[in-house]
Amino acid sequence: MLGTLTRRLRLMGYDTLSANTLFPGSRREDTVLLEIAVTQGRILLTRDAELARRAGEQGVRIRSERVEEQVAQLLALDLVRPALSFDRCSLCNTPLRPARRREIEGAEYAPRNRDGLSFFWCPVCHRLYWMGSHTRRMREEMEKSGG
Repeated sequence: MLGTLTRRLRLMGYDTLSANTLFPGSRREDTVLLEIAVTQGRILLTRDAELARRAGEQGVRIRSERVEEQVAQLLALDLVRPALSFDRCSLCNTPLRPARRREIEGAEYAPRNRDGLSFFWCPVCHRLYWMGSHTRRMREEMEKSGG
């Protein structure tokens, strides 16, 4: 339900778990999520009002379906900082490292004009990241949201 928000939070540098990747289809999902939130000191973000209620102080009910409004809600609650840090892979949550030249050159989707760009690499997914026009739009959205 919050896959896009999960990916956005990872790009913002937050160690973010997703129920979709932890245990797809499990009937104990809510109970396990609550246990993880408590034992690991995490905030449980959910669109499910009942699950948010059960989580108490560990839970936040995300009200909007739009990621920009979801991030704005978390900013308003002072749960996140309005910054893109490229510390984590948006897909698998692995910490990123600076990309090596051969990794950049080997990525067919890398921009041809690389002047002034910093590149980051996921050693698990083998995915290349950089701050380009997409990240500029995300920054602008956060600034509009009060960040």
